[in-house]
Parts: sequence; structure tokens; C-alpha cells
Amino acid sequence: MPNASSWSASSPLLLLWEDSSGTRIFLSLLYAVLAISGTLSNVMVIYLVFSFKKLQTTSNAFIVNGCAADLSVCALWMPQEAVLGLLPPNSSSLRSAEYRLLRGGLLGLGLTVSLASHLLVAFNRYVLITKLPSVYQALYQRRHTGCMIGLSWALALLLVPLLPGLWTPGSGQQPPPRQMDGSSRYTALLLALAVLGQTALLLHCYLGIVRRVRGSAKRVSVLNFHLLHQLPFPAAPPPPRRAQRRLSSVSVLLLCCVFLLGTQPLVWVSLLGFFLRPAPPALQAASWLLLCSLSALNPLLYTWRSEEFRRAARSVLPRGEGPAAA
Repeated sequence: MPNASSWSASSPLLLLWEDSSGTRIFLSLLYAVLAISGTLSNVMVIYLVFSFKKLQTTSNAFIVNGCAADLSVCALWMPQEAVLGLLPPNSSSLRSAEYRLLRGGLLGLGLTVSLASHLLVAFNRYVLITKLPSVYQALYQRRHTGCMIGLSWALALLLVPLLPGLWTPGSGQQPPPRQMDGSSRYTALLLALAVLGQTALLLHCYLGIVRRVRGSAKRVSVLNFHLLHQLPFPAAPPPPRRAQRRLSSVSVLLLCCVFLLGTQPLVWVSLLGFFLRPAPPALQAASWLLLCSLSALNPLLYTWRSEEFRRAARSVLPRGEGPAAA
């Protein structure tokens, strides 16, 4: 039975090394549910954006980029974790360095691009709501948007090989145990600092949106995060300004709370392990699981308040209106 240090040093991404077979089965079922729901929701958002021209906005381009990255986690990595959780801990599949390299690469690529897409969406909405339309149009031309999306993938492809201690622990040549532990600790510190910086920028953007909405009632209608002239249907009668400002602010704050809940446990577990002592294996597993579960929740976070997405979804689901009517 591996202890806490060997568990975290040998395979911090393999969250299913548990003593109890019941625990492994439960975690496997949880991964299976997240994989199915996350794959369906991400594919649905991508399909709607590509099928409905009115949904093809700059903000939705960044959302689709995040959905494509989340598919790397939900459709490719989570099913493997669900299957591996049912195997015994001494299985040869778990010890294969090449297989750990593949799984770690899928997870690292997906999470890095997904976190970058969160920031791109937040900054896009911040500029849309708080800056002049001319500034937004100059910054988010089609070519510039494509470069931003390409840079998010280039950054991920650059970071995944540079952080073997995080994404692919135990692969390649095995260093001495103390050296491996130190490398993993410094890698976890870099991850924590990167996520903290990204979170600070994201909160700055969304809190700036909330402040702007509270101070400017006449621009509150853009908190649906889409340009009004691109709406494919007449806008519904607006609710009272005070109620609409409160509802829009709650939506933004709810998105921020869900994001913080998914990312901050891993950050503080990593900082705790670097400065004080390694966290218990169960706490490490829970923090990674929360971060990975964001890949299944992201499509809902960015579309549940959009009437455009709801109408488009109803048109393609059974008993919908039909594409022509939509």
C-alpha cells in the first residue's frame, strides 16, 4: 500500500490508487458520468455555434476554443481514468511510462488551453462592456481573434513538455526519490502561481463588468455577452433596470464562484505541499477532481444565461421549433 509521499510523488494525476475497491468503483463511476455529460455538453455547444450563423461571434469563438480543449479532458482523459480505476494498483498499464506520458499530455493540453480560454472570454467581455465600440472592433478583428486562439494552443504545447514533473510523473529516466520529490514540489508551485495569476486577471475583468453594470443602467442589456445587432430574433421586453442589474451581477458572480471552487483547492493544496507538508492523498485527489470537473461544467457556465443558445438548442432537440423557424 503506497503512503502519502509515494502516492503523490509517483502519480499525482492517477487519482484512483485507493485501498478500497468500493472507492475505486465509485471514482470510476464519477469519472464516467463527468466524461459522458462533459462530452455531450461540449459537443453540443460546438455544434450550435457552427450550425447557427448568428451565434458565430467573437466571444463564442473563445467559448468554442475552450470546449475543444475540454473535450481533450472529458472525451479522451476521463474515460481512461474510469477504466484504470477498476484495475488493480499493480497493473502493468499503470506502470507504463509511455502510457502515463500520453495521459498526462492529454490532461495538460486540455487544462492549459481551457484555463487560457476562460481568461480570453473574460477579457473579451470586459472590453465589450467597459470600452468604446471602436476599441472593441479594432482589437477583436478576425485575424486578431485567430492569433489569440492559436497562442493559447501554442502556449499549452510549450508548457506540457516543460513540466514533466506535473503532467507525466515517473516517465523517462527515474531520478533519485528526493530529487523527484523536489522537482514535483517546484512544479506544483509553478502551477499554483500560474493559476493564481490567471484567477486574479479573470476576477479583475468580471468585477470590472459588475462595477460598470451597477454604474450604467443603459448598457446593462449587453450582459448577455453578445452584440445586440447580431441577435437573430427580436429582444424580449426588458425587466426593470434594478432587477436586471441585480440578476446580471448575480450571474457574473456565480460564474466566478464556480471557477474559484474548481481551481483554488488545487492552488492551496500545492502551496501547502511546497511550504509546509504534503496534503493527504484524499485531499490531493479531491482538488484535482474539482479542477477536472470544470471541463464538464464550462459549457453550462457560459451558455445557460444566453437566450440565443437556448433557442438554438430547442431547435435541434426533439420537439424543437426546427432550424428554419429558429
